[in-house]
Order: sequence, then C-alpha cells, then structure tokens
Amino acid sequence: MKDSAYHSMLRISTLCLALLLLFDSGLLNPVTADISKNAQLYLANSIGMQASVTPTDLNGYTAQLTQRERLLAQRENDVAAREIKVSTENGFAGSTNYSTYIMSALLFILLVLVLMNYILDYMRIRKQPMLNDYEKMA
Repeated sequence: MKDSAYHSMLRISTLCLALLLLFDSGLLNPVTADISKNAQLYLANSIGMQASVTPTDLNGYTAQLTQRERLLAQRENDVAAREIKVSTENGFAGSTNYSTYIMSALLFILLVLVLMNYILDYMRIRKQPMLNDYEKMA
C-alpha cells in the first residue's frame, strides 16, 4: 500500500480528532471538559453586535426591563455555577456537551474512511496480479 499524502493526512486528522475528543470529553481529566466548555462559551459570547438607537420613553423602559433580565440571568448563572461546583465535587456533571457528540461523530466518519481506504487498497492489490496475468496472455 502506498503512503500517499492522502493516506498520511487521513491518519493525522484521525489522530488529532481523537486527541481533541479526549480533551473535550474530559475522559482523562474532568478539568479539560470544563476548560473546553468555558472556551466555547467565551467564544460564543465574544461574537456579538451592538447598535445604537435614539432614546425614547419606550426605549428607556425596554432598557430597564433588559437590565432586570440580565440581573436575573446573572443570578441564575451564579446559582448554576454553584450547582455545577457541587455536582463536580460529587463526581457528576449534569450538562450536555454537544461538541463531544459532534467530534465523536466526526471521528467515527474518519475511522470509517480509513477502514474503507484499507479495504479498497487490499482489493486493488488482490486484483493487480490477475490483471498482470491477463496482460501476459494477450
């Protein structure tokens, strides 16, 4: 079997994705899952847009309501952080980590591609001597 650039890239990408999956899932160390989740949340929060609107009474009421909602959301986040701290101390993290599922699916797809690649290479090599025999007969 040839060691082409495609084969090398497929193996390297599979290995890198497997290592990322180990990091993201927290199988080796639970702290890595928290780091990954916090990085994803930071990235999601840093991508945003702001627009300015001329102030009116309605805008003022809306701003006050929004400020109260943010305060409530902050309190909810504080309570959730305390719950997470308690759950991680007990050894249970109740949040769903979708990136782990996505990376697991990508790793599965890459492994299927690697397996198909080796199967097709084996079939091609097995067929090669038969083609050479036919050429000798002709």
